[in-house]
Amino acid sequence: MTQIRQPGFADIPGVYRVCFDTSNEPSDANPDLVGHVYSGPYVLHHPEFARVIADDTGIAGYVLGCPDTRAFEAWAEAKWWPALREQYPASVAGASPLHSPPRSPDAVVEAFPAHLHIDLLPRTQGHGYGRVLIEWLCAELAGRGIPGVHLGVGCDNTKAIAFYRHLGFATVLDDGETIWMARTLNTANPEH
Repeated sequence: MTQIRQPGFADIPGVYRVCFDTSNEPSDANPDLVGHVYSGPYVLHHPEFARVIADDTGIAGYVLGCPDTRAFEAWAEAKWWPALREQYPASVAGASPLHSPPRSPDAVVEAFPAHLHIDLLPRTQGHGYGRVLIEWLCAELAGRGIPGVHLGVGCDNTKAIAFYRHLGFATVLDDGETIWMARTLNTANPEH
């Protein structure tokens, strides 16, 4: 049976596995490093903006969000990255994002302060779960007065770009590697 629910600490390994399995990392890369950057801090710091898809074989997808990108980055700099940087020096293969974490462009964050990550394993794709997760998160953010949400997607990921456009996201910046897409949230009527 498939369910969508808030993740608990026991779900973190499954969330990390989905994060790695849906990344473009080589198969011999350290899966923990990808999870440390793109999933772990969200589950720990903002569980109220996280949902997982769980089925009989484990965690099969998630949406992870934060309402204030710059505040989240400041928290991560103070509380998340220091221990990881000590554990994984910059000389360790694949550790560079721990030492120079990805940042959303200022021009995007100003109008769309929240951001999200969503990943689904193939077994959950095409069943409407992505839409359900994103609509849930957008309603949660809007209900708290957040005016907009953004995400970054690789320029060559045409399937994901089309999916986000279908859900009301528009391109706000294209830096040649990443397309930054955003959606205005209706804070006056967060259900729509």
